[in-house]
Amino acid sequence: MPVKKSAMKALRQGDKRAQRNKNVKADIKTILKKSRKAIDTKTKDAESLVKDTIKKFDKAAQKGIIKKNTAARKKSRLMKKLNKTADKKSK
Repeated sequence: MPVKKSAMKALRQGDKRAQRNKNVKADIKTILKKSRKAIDTKTKDAESLVKDTIKKFDKAAQKGIIKKNTAARKKSRLMKKLNKTADKKSK
């Protein structure tokens, strides 16, 4: 346990940030699962869900919660999956 006042405050701030980051990561995982499920079941709102997911990834990467390349990779895979289902529909 820190003794100095500034160290106590830094600990509190770190805990707050860690909790906030944890919540954002949990939200990302949840919306990613929903998007994948929507794509697999071919629902009408799959495209809008994917857009929201991409937006969340960009925001998290911008704030440094996840790495930029991780966000890019996951967005790419999600769009690839969405486009694959769109191709199957058109055939």
